[in-house]
Amino acid sequence: MDLNWIEKLLARMTLEEKLGQMTMSPAGAAATGPIRGEATTESVRAGKVGSLLNLWGREATDRFQKLAVEETRLGIPLFFGVDVLHGHRTVFPIPLAEASVFDPDLWERTARAAAREAAADGVDLTFAPMLDTTRDPRWGRMAEGFGEDPLVGARFAAAKVRGFQGGDLASPGALAATAKHFCCGGAALAGREYAAADMSERTLHETYLPPFRAAVEAGCAAIMSAFNSLGGVPMTAHVPLLRSYLRGKLGFDGVIMSDYAAIEELIDHGVAADRAEAAGLALKAGVDIDMVSGVYLAALPEALSRGLAELKDIDAAVRRILTLKMKLGLFDDPYRRTKGARSASRAAKKLALDVARRAITLLANDGILPLGENIRRIAVVGPLAEAREEMVGPWTLAGDPRQCATILDGLRAALPEREIHCQLGVTIAGDDESGIAAARALCQNADAAILCLGEAANMSGEAASRARPELPGRQRQLAEAVLSSGRPVVALLSSGRPLIVPFLAERARALVATWFLGAGAGEAIAEVLTGRFDPTGRLPVTWPLDVGQIPVFFAERPAARPANPTDPFTSKYIDLPNEPLFPFGHGLSYAQVKLDNLRLAHAEFRRGDRIRVAIDAQNLSDRPAFETIFLFSRDCVATAAPPVLELKNWAKVKLAARQKRTVRFALAAEDLSCLDADLRPMLEPGDFDIFVGLNADRRFLLSAPLRCLD
Repeated sequence: MDLNWIEKLLARMTLEEKLGQMTMSPAGAAATGPIRGEATTESVRAGKVGSLLNLWGREATDRFQKLAVEETRLGIPLFFGVDVLHGHRTVFPIPLAEASVFDPDLWERTARAAAREAAADGVDLTFAPMLDTTRDPRWGRMAEGFGEDPLVGARFAAAKVRGFQGGDLASPGALAATAKHFCCGGAALAGREYAAADMSERTLHETYLPPFRAAVEAGCAAIMSAFNSLGGVPMTAHVPLLRSYLRGKLGFDGVIMSDYAAIEELIDHGVAADRAEAAGLALKAGVDIDMVSGVYLAALPEALSRGLAELKDIDAAVRRILTLKMKLGLFDDPYRRTKGARSASRAAKKLALDVARRAITLLANDGILPLGENIRRIAVVGPLAEAREEMVGPWTLAGDPRQCATILDGLRAALPEREIHCQLGVTIAGDDESGIAAARALCQNADAAILCLGEAANMSGEAASRARPELPGRQRQLAEAVLSSGRPVVALLSSGRPLIVPFLAERARALVATWFLGAGAGEAIAEVLTGRFDPTGRLPVTWPLDVGQIPVFFAERPAARPANPTDPFTSKYIDLPNEPLFPFGHGLSYAQVKLDNLRLAHAEFRRGDRIRVAIDAQNLSDRPAFETIFLFSRDCVATAAPPVLELKNWAKVKLAARQKRTVRFALAAEDLSCLDADLRPMLEPGDFDIFVGLNADRRFLLSAPLRCLD
């Protein structure tokens, strides 16, 4: 089967059949908006549906596929799209937690494992990876992505596309990846879901487009346009970015789909007066598939008659959709994914536990962790202690919460000889404080308290913006009572974003970001708290001290008057420090690693050269260390004001007890390019600084000067 066969099929299709291929209808229970045009056997038989979303399971998908293949005029198979954001049957840590591992190989492996499970359930395409650069933890979908840095995003994007798609989309265990949400959803006004975004072209190209470019270069099969507008133009109708940039500059020839009902919502944006205008605008921009709204099927005929749309654009869209179905192997065998045995979950669960261990981020520790033998009586307190359903995190459609061990389960299994008692004290978001006194009393009779706080799973993810991303409900009151008990307190934070908790960082003996860790949650947390596994997670986002600092990120541009505590007329707050609670890359271990002797192979370079950087890393501890070392740069003088720091690479380093070794980095000269006035990469001659450190706190980075000669 080849492209000529696609052309012959296209020539046989009626307009209604073409519009049917461009229509994705809901067929499952999961929805992120009003359900419109839900698929029925009649609509499938009539050829009015080309793909279904959020339906999985061999029996369900095969039933609809049989209708499409055997009871429609042309027998064109459906494809089935499902959100597989952090696992399918086996639930992995949320993407933000997974990003904390800083390991592209692991990112690829989890996507591969999830693809196998989903494909065995009849899924052909996943609405992932989520590639919104996110610098505002008020936005709930921070949980679904890689964090704040575009280099991390680019590597995350490429790894996830490789993992989902494998080497051949027609393979029974492969899923088509959909890079979403194109673009700038993470820059939503005030962190509010679905709100407009507005930014300079420079920021767009430096910060928000690189992950999508990396996904296209990795061969992603599909892209989903975002709900938001950018500079007043809704992304679902954004001709310059969808047609000129994606199709033209990047050469993307895959399928572009709308987000859930987003084409009809062009009316709400105020750029379309009716459904025909909305359909015409989206088609003109290059959107091939209308998800849920049914506007293409119902209104494109009118748009054609009114001159708002052209048949050649419809044909181009259908051609891309049919080509995707061909690449997925659906014309050769529409049941290819459900024929095989269900993917074994044992290996996936083992992988989920490994990722969960590695994602846990130790934010603060005065030596209380790992828990010593002297701590025999442990009070486990807080609403997340036994919250099995919250451990899976947001938007896990096929994942069963029963696969997750709770924090209490994990501790009891890991420490069977210790006396462990539990009092929840409060619920996650309720107002009842009647249980706080009993929780405090339990702590007073213990050697240490494990305080389990955070969000419910549905407080992160889509439509979960929080103006005050603090501890919800009466958890602050519970925490204050436990902290005043006189017992050592280890605070655990289960969440899909950084939470504003400076009081915990100051007063708890240890503070741990446990995120939402999925199937391995309870066991992984227990292994880290007991020291059986050294914490290795590092923050992929800057953790704010206060909501007033948001948005906060390490790669800001320099101020006209840099902060100076002795000068009131500089860039600073009068009621807060500028510094976040924890910087990007922060994370402690039970071992201590010292960096020194930063050196460059050459202090000068030219275009085309390789820049070689070396630094010595020494483990000062009597236990092994596994450290993440970050390489940053700064262009000292550039055409446009450069960021104060730019991430250029990182390395994962294993050190035996007391071992010292040299860690080496290599950069291409062009890695130090900036964007010129036309937003093209340009390497400018002049001075640069190279920085290496364990996080992005500039006060503790080692630096070396470097000069570009041409």
